[in-house]
Amino acid sequence: MFHLLLAIIYLSFISLGLPDGLLGAAWPAMQGELAVPVSYMGIISMIISVGTIVSSLQSDRLSKWLGTGKVTAISVALTALALFGFSISHSFWLLCFFAIPYGLGAGSVDAALNNYVALHYSSKHMSWLHCMWGVGASAGPYIMAFALENGRAWTSGYLSVALIQIVLTAVLFISLPLWEKEKQTADEEGRKRPLSLKEIFRIAGAKEVMICFLCYCGLESTMGLWSASYLVAEKGLDAAQAAGFASLFYLGITIGRAINGFLAIRFNDTQLIRMGQVLIAMGIIVLFLPVSSALITLGGMLLIGLGCAPIYPCIIHSTPDHFGKDQSQAIIGVQMASAYVGTTLMPPLFGFLGNSTTLALFPYYLAFILLGMVWMHQALTHIHSQS
Repeated sequence: MFHLLLAIIYLSFISLGLPDGLLGAAWPAMQGELAVPVSYMGIISMIISVGTIVSSLQSDRLSKWLGTGKVTAISVALTALALFGFSISHSFWLLCFFAIPYGLGAGSVDAALNNYVALHYSSKHMSWLHCMWGVGASAGPYIMAFALENGRAWTSGYLSVALIQIVLTAVLFISLPLWEKEKQTADEEGRKRPLSLKEIFRIAGAKEVMICFLCYCGLESTMGLWSASYLVAEKGLDAAQAAGFASLFYLGITIGRAINGFLAIRFNDTQLIRMGQVLIAMGIIVLFLPVSSALITLGGMLLIGLGCAPIYPCIIHSTPDHFGKDQSQAIIGVQMASAYVGTTLMPPLFGFLGNSTTLALFPYYLAFILLGMVWMHQALTHIHSQS
């Protein structure tokens, strides 16, 4: 039963990643049909992000009330509904409406599943599960591209992913008895009342881990959105070559998480996070080098991707150790909210700075975020080494 539930969780992580890249992949086709400015994608993305932040902050309350299994099943069902809504939408405002359940379905399940894995499975599974998220995030755009290349509308790509989510929803509802023991244990041994935000902020180390997570996700999303533009403007690569190099950053994360699962057998979470930070620093130094060699630049992109690989899963997996099992769900909920704040705000901030000055600021901006992440993680480990 234990292994069957783990297999279902692996499928759930693939499902979490599937919708993430769809909007960006489909927008060129969507924008033409909807006859709206290119920038309107940001409105839909912002609505999804706000919904994700709200539901992440409610994850502790929902998990206490429903248990991880029901939260996961209901959230995936909500996401399936939203994706189906996108597949039948032919107006921008209808897309905005369905973006609300799109975001609400993502946040609470992300926090609930991550907390469940942190409590019940080893660090290697956390890394491999996030590797599966990368598989899903990579597969989503391919599904959309397949639909568009075969002469189908962008709505067909959304419908395909919606059908996958509907099947997974059915599997999750059927598997609910596997999760019941977890809910009974939480009811008997755990905290009966969800923590308020004010109470969470009072916990030693909570603010540090939130800022650390915000910095990491801000760095990852800034790399994903701006690295290609930087490579064209400052390294002299053509657009196609730069796009390929930017994709290698995500390949580095996915491969790195697969490798990290094996490293987690020997090293603890803090050691793996520090290794990752060192690799990111080395990659940023490569970007600073005043050379335009494609091979050297490729090495820098891969180093940053490999360095990012262990940080997200290891911070989450170490949460019960730092804050206790009874508080981990509440802390992971605010971590997820912080992650989406970083993802939402940090790339546009660099866009504003780069537009006002020069894209040559890119490695400086990454280095500044990395320093903030290292500082906050060091403060977190110091606080809990004293307790």
